[in-house]
Amino acid sequence: MDIGALLPRHARYRPDHPALVVGGRRLSYRDLNAEVNRLANALIAAGVGKGDKIATVLPNCLELMLAYWAAAKTGIVIVPMSTLMQDHGLETLLRDSDSVAVIAHASFAEALGHIRGELSAIPSDRFVLVGCPGAAPPGFRSYAEFTAAASEVSPPDPGLTGADVYNIMYTSGTTGAPKGIVHTHFIRAMYCTLFASAWRMTPESVCLHAGAIVFNGAMLDLMPWMFLGCTYILHESFNAERFIHDIERERVTHVVMVPAQIIAVLDSPAFAPAALGSLEMIHNVGAPLPLKYKHRLNEALPGRFYELYGLTEGFMTVLDKHDAIRKVGSVGAPPAFMEMRILRADGTQCGASEVGEICGRGPMLMSGYYKRPDLTERAIVDGWLHTGDAGYVDEDGYLFLVDRIKDMIITGGVNVYPRDIEDVVIQHPAVSEVAVFGVPDDKWGETPVAAVVARAGETIEPEALKLWTNGHVDAKFQRLADVVVMNAFPRNVAGKILKREMREAYGRERSD
Repeated sequence: MDIGALLPRHARYRPDHPALVVGGRRLSYRDLNAEVNRLANALIAAGVGKGDKIATVLPNCLELMLAYWAAAKTGIVIVPMSTLMQDHGLETLLRDSDSVAVIAHASFAEALGHIRGELSAIPSDRFVLVGCPGAAPPGFRSYAEFTAAASEVSPPDPGLTGADVYNIMYTSGTTGAPKGIVHTHFIRAMYCTLFASAWRMTPESVCLHAGAIVFNGAMLDLMPWMFLGCTYILHESFNAERFIHDIERERVTHVVMVPAQIIAVLDSPAFAPAALGSLEMIHNVGAPLPLKYKHRLNEALPGRFYELYGLTEGFMTVLDKHDAIRKVGSVGAPPAFMEMRILRADGTQCGASEVGEICGRGPMLMSGYYKRPDLTERAIVDGWLHTGDAGYVDEDGYLFLVDRIKDMIITGGVNVYPRDIEDVVIQHPAVSEVAVFGVPDDKWGETPVAAVVARAGETIEPEALKLWTNGHVDAKFQRLADVVVMNAFPRNVAGKILKREMREAYGRERSD
């Protein structure tokens, strides 16, 4: 279960097959293997070896992909970080992860310069910059300089097993300080095999990915790609028109997207079902896709929609394309070798249609939170991951996601789940995005408030939208107390909406 053995295998047995398309370059498996070897050997020459941590602060680019697979070959532990991090956040994660080297984009030279005095574990010759237009700034090495003398032959065999750590993925901090999630080679091998099967991928598949590959959602197609030796097209950033164009030109078969990207594609003037006809999978991840967009997608491109609910900590459910209409609104069922329970607060198991906490276990379960056994013990109880999410299963065992338990609103003693109200508000033709949260109320304890973003060219009058929503919700206790119109929602580095910041801002505005 050494995922570092995958690339050399493809380089030997299908060396000329297209492997990676990124930044204007097309690399075969022979080419990709040589580039990965060069970086792996450069890291070893710099004194970085098995078990050491290297951090990356890179956008989607060739060098980030090389770092992933150089780590896999050498037993080095990779710690990918978002390019949206600020100085303090970078320092915190670099120190917490015990990183001994960092490969960053040249635009981070100033930020790293501010904090490098606090990073005593990283020697001065291990600050490497990608994208330097010329010589690297003083105190840094350019990527070209760092790898210039390195060989393209395979690095020494580090003797890896499935138990060796491959990466530390930091949570995005929607509910608190980021935590480092540890994945072994075995866990990533499970991503390779289980998701390749779930997505019906083959060695002839073509994946297109336009989301940031520093987040765990990218591993849903990145690992199966390398397992099968198919083709991966990586966009530096997302643009709906370019995305549609490349699907048609490259005959793309598999895409993994977040809801905002799917909505942008559907609303693009370039959208045409015929242009996307090669697709065999349109996969939604990160948050549930609102029902109205699921209906549009299934009508325009039937038999292609998949959805995944899951946590980086290691439990997932998959809504298969054949269930996308039959079980619309569900986020699917656990894949093979995974188990799921819906538990009450007292730890007993819920019946069908009864809402409780989603818990799961299986072969993708994290080793733990890095250096935080206390948090690991709270999250994994008797081998079961407690997700903190509320949901229920129907009589067939399909999961329906209700909400984050922490986001639940208790009004007049009744549990109100924001998503139920959000599903109503998003139906309004002027609304592009909605987030519902609870605020304190003297009479009811809490009451729901909706924050909304208007669609392009639309204007929203808060009181009118409140009245419209309250006339469409299922129950009186779901009625909104207020509507706030925003230009954009606050988000974390993974792009997830930060309701806690909205709630705090709303409270400050009302108290002033």
